[in-house]
Parts: sequence; C-alpha cells; structure tokens
Amino acid sequence: MSPGRRTSSRTIEFPDISEVSSNPLLTVDDLRTAFRTPRGTLRAVDGVSLSVRRGETLGVVGESGSGKTVLSRSIMGLLPARDVVRSGTVHFAGHEMTALPLADLRQIWGAEMSMIFQDPMTALNPVVRVGRQITESLRLHLHLDKKEALATAVELLRSVGIPSPEERVRSYPFQLSGGMRQRVMIAIALACSPRLVLADEPTTGLDVSVQAQILDLLATLQRERHMAVILVTHDLGVVAKRADHVAVMYAGRIVERAPTRTLFAHTRMPYTRALMESIPRLADPSGTRLRAIGGRPPDLLNPPTGCRFAPRCAFAQDKCRQEEPPLQPSEHPDHVFACWFPLADGASATPEPVAVAAPRRSGGGAGVAAGAGADVDTGAEQ
Repeated sequence: MSPGRRTSSRTIEFPDISEVSSNPLLTVDDLRTAFRTPRGTLRAVDGVSLSVRRGETLGVVGESGSGKTVLSRSIMGLLPARDVVRSGTVHFAGHEMTALPLADLRQIWGAEMSMIFQDPMTALNPVVRVGRQITESLRLHLHLDKKEALATAVELLRSVGIPSPEERVRSYPFQLSGGMRQRVMIAIALACSPRLVLADEPTTGLDVSVQAQILDLLATLQRERHMAVILVTHDLGVVAKRADHVAVMYAGRIVERAPTRTLFAHTRMPYTRALMESIPRLADPSGTRLRAIGGRPPDLLNPPTGCRFAPRCAFAQDKCRQEEPPLQPSEHPDHVFACWFPLADGASATPEPVAVAAPRRSGGGAGVAAGAGADVDTGAEQ
C-alpha cells in the first residue's frame, strides 16, 4: 500500500449474481460531465442515459471527439480531481457510484468494474514487469499471497492466448508486440472476474487480423464469465457483429439507441446513416472514392443552437437549427432517436450492404443511404 493512500473503513457489499440477472447491472441516468477551461465550460458528456444487463454488450459508437471515452471514464469515476463537474446518476449493482468516496471506488475498480484502455503502451507501466502489473489487483482484491498471485497471473496470460506465459510474465511491456500488450491489458482487466468491463477502443493501432483475434478473445471470455461489456469504438462493423445494443453518440449526446439489428434495419437519425455510408464496401470497384461526412463536429465550448448535427446534415430544415430535438421512441421496441425529421425505414432487415442512393448536397455533404454494410471498418478517424 502506497504511503498516504486512504483506505475505506467499510467493505462495499454486492448482491449475488442471481439477484441482478433480471435487472440492469448498470443504469446511467442523465449523466453530465463538463470541464472548466480558460475558454469556458466544455460539456463533454451532456445528458446521457443508458442501461446494460449482465451478459450483454452495449456498443457506443461515434466520431472522434463525440464523448465516448469521457462517458466510459465518467461511469467508472476515473476523472481528474480538479476542474471537472459531474452530475446525474450511475447505479451499478445496487450502488450509486457518483456518491461513493474515492476509497470505496478503489474497492470496486478492478474487482467489480474494470476498463481496457485505448493504448496499452501508455496504460502499462514501462518499467514494471507485466506479471507484477497483473498481480497487483489480485493481491489487493483477492488477498492472494505472492506465489498464488504469480501462478494466477501465468494462467491469465495463458487464457488470453499469450505463448510461453511463464516467460512472458517476467517481460516488460516494450518487449511485447502491440497485440500481446493488448492481451496483457485484457488479462489485467479480467484478473478479478469483474461484472462489468468497459473496453475503450480495445483494438486501436492493431492490424485487422489481430483486431479480430482480440475481439474474439473478449467475446469468449465474456461468455465464460457472463460479464457485461460496454464496447467503445468508432467501427460500426465491430458493433454490428458483437453488440446486442448500440448507442450512437454525437457532440456529447446520444442521438440514437436501439438493439443492433433494429438500428441497422430501421435507422432514423441522419448521423447514424452517414456513419454507415462511410463504411468502405468490398463490392465497390478499386479506386472508389470513400464517402465522408462533410464538415466537422461542433465546438463543445460553444455548440450550435438546435440539433448539433444540423450544420452537417443533408436534410436539416429551419426547425433543426432552432430547436433541439429530444430522444423520442420509434415504433420499434427499445429504439429511440433525436431527430425532427427522421429517415424512412431502411430496406434491409439485417446489417448487410444495400446499394440505395439518397439525395446529397452539392459540394459533398453527409451522404445517407437506406442501409449500409457493417462488415468492415467505417474508416472514421478515432
């Protein structure tokens, strides 16, 4: 234990698995996170609500700067101590996370809720062997002795597919490849069998084949441990195959949320459709120009009036620029969207590519199609 670190005088109790299986494991209600800057208040997360049940995967999708990472850190409580304002509620397994002191949160981090960070090269300590970085949480939360913790670390490395784990447990992060470092991050996150894992771009910087291996591994471990997973990504192809529900974020807000099949078959929000159309299609001839969303995300220090996507939307009307659309339900169960003039139902009932063109602005606005393929990377920058 580090000198000066406060420890909690009480133990946080969690209900049995059977008691939470029928109810959402995590419920987020009107969560807002703002940062005070010299230029003003930046509202990175602005009124987000969502829920996840045990064993489910929720995909959180959006462009770079849409607030996905800040949302996941706000749920965990991993925010700077200064110049941050957070409001709303985060209920996790019967506990209100936003009301817990730091000493109590430390009992939860790693043991009940963990995160796979975006860049393992910066998340891992470069001067500490990977075995010690894994055993730290095992000794803290499971109270294993040094020998037991090391043996468990070796088995964890083996379970995430690292060859010769008895040797690799003594390696430093710089001695491992990018894929192996990400596997170490997964081993650390899953060491104490948490109920919820937040995976923040878990395959960033990895080649396509390694990405598939990492995501397959995460899905296998999720099934074995019946964990809930929040998968943060810009890649609609990933969530199409691996998420049960999808929440699309734009400028700090959720603009569409639905079961995965419903989202791809019955897209309502033009931003969601534009993200789909930006996916490169294998059927397109070589040299086909990629479709991009025109413009750029708004400045969250001074967001536009009305719908925040209106300046980039090919279908925006005066009302869009004057009034902010609330999340409203569609005719499909568990499907909500924020748009005054929603799109018509897509032609496909599954996330497969369809070649249906839609009106475009002259000069290259956001392209919108009746459906979009989701079997490859969207190509959006993250």
